[in-house]
Amino acid sequence: MTPIKIVILGANGQVGYELQRSLLPLGEVIALDRIQADLTQLEKLKQTLLDLKPDVIVNAAAYTAVDKAEEEHELAMLINGTAPGVIAEVAKQLNALLIHYSTDYVFDGTKKEPYTENDTPNPINVYGKTKLAGEEAIKKIDCDYLILRTTWVYAARGHNFLKTMLRLAEEKEELSIVADQYGAPTWARNIADVTAHILATAQKEQKNDKFISGLYHLCATGKTTWHGFASAIIEYAKQLESADIIKTKKVLPIVTDDYPLPAPRPKNSQMESSCLTARFGISNPEWDVAMKLCIDEVQEKQ
Repeated sequence: MTPIKIVILGANGQVGYELQRSLLPLGEVIALDRIQADLTQLEKLKQTLLDLKPDVIVNAAAYTAVDKAEEEHELAMLINGTAPGVIAEVAKQLNALLIHYSTDYVFDGTKKEPYTENDTPNPINVYGKTKLAGEEAIKKIDCDYLILRTTWVYAARGHNFLKTMLRLAEEKEELSIVADQYGAPTWARNIADVTAHILATAQKEQKNDKFISGLYHLCATGKTTWHGFASAIIEYAKQLESADIIKTKKVLPIVTDDYPLPAPRPKNSQMESSCLTARFGISNPEWDVAMKLCIDEVQEKQ
């Protein structure tokens, strides 16, 4: 396969950081952080991409402060809703492929079964509304695109639920965690590795004039609650060499109403990813398997 030029936006984020490693075998990778590619400076962003002339743009940049978005609606919409459309325009002009990440928060969480790509979005918070606007903006532009919705993302770096639980486990004997929201915790490294496979496949499809733009769900296999996730994190941490620093003895289940937040969360964030598997022949591992590998990495860095 001919080496390609790939530009990653959001290089310092959880997924963006992992993408730099996963995409490297596919060609020249140019990773741009918030300073180099500011999604609030649209004209400058557009010119930067036009100057680089990438074959692929991977947009891992986003406004992710879910609760703060309730107050910063315009900023969140600019970054999550408007900027993806501008990036899509550049992709069309350059005849480049755009890979963009979205979220389970485009759904309201009232469905009992896992959500499919055919289910109608109905976001219940500002963050979800802005991410849905980004999806729609990309679709309106006639460029080659792949939108990948993921859920409950965590990594060994950055701020996320897994790292927060490991920190709290060293400080508190008892934790109270929400137990009535369901989803599949998804490791950023798995997202990046699957993206690399998807990109390689997409390049072959484009070469053979068989590429079709589309939206897919990309998440770990299985399901749990935030309480189940927290319990699994702490139980595994207790099995490691650093077990003596774990103070938490109880992880108590609570309901969403017991822990009110500015932005409402969907009760059901499960997403069906069989369409991704059918087209690209790959899927993510069980959520708890990936979780253990991530915790191992966190421990190694300490």
